[in-house]
Amino acid sequence: MLPRGILSLLTLCCVFRASVSVLDEDDDYDLMYVNLDNEIEGPVLGTEEAASCDCQREHTEWDKLFIMLENSQMKENMMLQAVDELLKADVQSLRAELSQLSATFAAAVQKVASQIASQVERVLAKDGDQAEEAKRLRESEQGKVLEHVLLLSRNVSSRLGRLESAWPRGSEAQDTAPQQEKRGPTGDQLVLNALWKELQQTRAELKASQKWAAQRLLPAGCETAILFPMRSKKIFGSVHPTAGMTLRSFTACIWIKVTEALDKTIVFSYGTKFNPYEIQLYLSRDSAVLVVGGDQHRLVVENVVVPGKWLHLCGAWSSQNGSASLWVKGELAGATSGIADAHIIPDGGILQIGQEKNGCCVGGGFDEALAFSGKLTGFNMWDRVLSGTEIAAQGGEDACGIRGNVVGWGVTEVLPYGGAQYVS
Repeated sequence: MLPRGILSLLTLCCVFRASVSVLDEDDDYDLMYVNLDNEIEGPVLGTEEAASCDCQREHTEWDKLFIMLENSQMKENMMLQAVDELLKADVQSLRAELSQLSATFAAAVQKVASQIASQVERVLAKDGDQAEEAKRLRESEQGKVLEHVLLLSRNVSSRLGRLESAWPRGSEAQDTAPQQEKRGPTGDQLVLNALWKELQQTRAELKASQKWAAQRLLPAGCETAILFPMRSKKIFGSVHPTAGMTLRSFTACIWIKVTEALDKTIVFSYGTKFNPYEIQLYLSRDSAVLVVGGDQHRLVVENVVVPGKWLHLCGAWSSQNGSASLWVKGELAGATSGIADAHIIPDGGILQIGQEKNGCCVGGGFDEALAFSGKLTGFNMWDRVLSGTEIAAQGGEDACGIRGNVVGWGVTEVLPYGGAQYVS
């Protein structure tokens, strides 16, 4: 270890150096205050010498540090000002571009909207004109048919009048016939023979006119029908009932004109995924068949179907005692009991015309052999059993004007698929 005296000496030296450095720093601060304040309080002796000394004196580290700080702050302010000016210019440019874009977009949207509106108006006007034209054609065709029938009726009336006027002369001629047989036919007999031939010809013309009118005209009161042009597993009509199909009783009526009826030709069917045969009305050759709750519960009426002619069918059923009935042309054709008694038709199934629901969904699993071909119209369904008077009214002059509360023709949505189409 060093002697105690040497340690004391070293300590005094360190303290002295620290004091000197502090005094130097105080001098530097005094100089800075003098330079910064730059105030003149009075005559100072030796100013020129001090000034010349200050100019020649080198900057200390503190001076350099403060100068650097001032320069960096000035540069920072200049950079911030430049960035601010650039941002302002960019924002103004962006605002102008957005304004121009919004104006352009608004003009484009307005132009497109006006074009769409004009196109919609043209389409609506075209559809309206087509509907009016179709209506005029239909009315003209019906007028021609009625005029043709009226002319034939007048022709028949005139011929019958001539026949009636000639008939008395024919009766008188029969008394003298034995005497005139040797002489040959008289003038009256020749007239009667000619009238008879004309009457036969007129009858044939009337039958042809009736057949032609029946092929083109719909049942009274019906404006549209659905045409099934051929038997196909892709052609059917989907019916969306207005009310629920949870039924304890029902009455279903429909007008049909079948092209050809096979062993099983579906008119309409309703089924669920558990039972595809909840309700069915189908044709079997010349018979009509009503099925409720399954194919084992059915009512058959024979010798009622005539291909190519309009036929009105109604089927009614009640779960009470299972009473079921089939009506043809407004008249009771068959009735029975014990058909699915106490059964309830469940909701959630699929109702279709012209095909049988025997798959998981609409159009699923169809069989071409079961498809309907011909025309259908006036399909209505009620959630009750109609009276005989109400059913007879279905086949009257306003056949399609009476609508059901479950399915109403002309009100309930009926969508044709696969080539089936509405005709008038």
